[in-house]
Amino acid sequence: MTTTTLPPQPASAATGTDGATVPAARIDHVSKSFGRAGALTQVLDDVSVDVAPGEFVCLLGASGCGKSTLLNLVAGLDRPTSGTIEVPGSRPALMFQEHALFPWLTAGKNIELALRMRGVPRGERRAEAERLLELVRLKGAHGKRVHELSGGMRQRVAMARALAQDSGVLLMDEPFAALDAITRDVLHDELTRVWAETGLSVLFVTHNVREAVRLGQRVVLMSSRPGRVAREWTVDLPQPRRIEDTAVAELSVEITEQLRGEIRRHGQH
Repeated sequence: MTTTTLPPQPASAATGTDGATVPAARIDHVSKSFGRAGALTQVLDDVSVDVAPGEFVCLLGASGCGKSTLLNLVAGLDRPTSGTIEVPGSRPALMFQEHALFPWLTAGKNIELALRMRGVPRGERRAEAERLLELVRLKGAHGKRVHELSGGMRQRVAMARALAQDSGVLLMDEPFAALDAITRDVLHDELTRVWAETGLSVLFVTHNVREAVRLGQRVVLMSSRPGRVAREWTVDLPQPRRIEDTAVAELSVEITEQLRGEIRRHGQH
């Protein structure tokens, strides 16, 4: 097999005192519980994952295993009960399953809002929004309202808005789950292209095994609640990949068997 080539490492990637590259995101022995003392529900248990600069990591697991909770912790929307999370540089950008666009704003103005919050001068926002729309292949859509856009187009705008935050780390919480198969397939291609062009580090949450194998350089399987890292796979397949590729299908079968085992073990508890 041909090993996937990493996109160019961002120039801002930091190095430690020993010369080693510092991870773009580090999740170190993180646990998370909800509830009150005496009635706590543990969602995550001692999770450790590093995401290297420019790496695309897919976090895979059954519904309820804590994937989205972990992503929220990395995004800084909540704090772990124990353990640490480090994201050197700017705060991660976050893209949800729902596009979360403001319907009273145009596509371009949704992006410009993110640029304004980042501190981009007013006179520069329009041109930058146009550039980002072109990057996600929506050139000319600046003035379109949200209701005029298809589901796939809305997710492209959401991606452009996330990119407008100018973070080196992009967190994606099942962003294509609500789309039809063909639109999802097209956006897989677009995301892979944008990732390769920008050198972003991506942490992508999904419960779709084939999606994880198609997109990721590494697939991290979470156990059922409480979520733990059950196993990891390095995906040594060249990009671009197709969801129907034989090698993608074969690795997907292997991972699916492991996922089924985790679900069965959870059901016996």
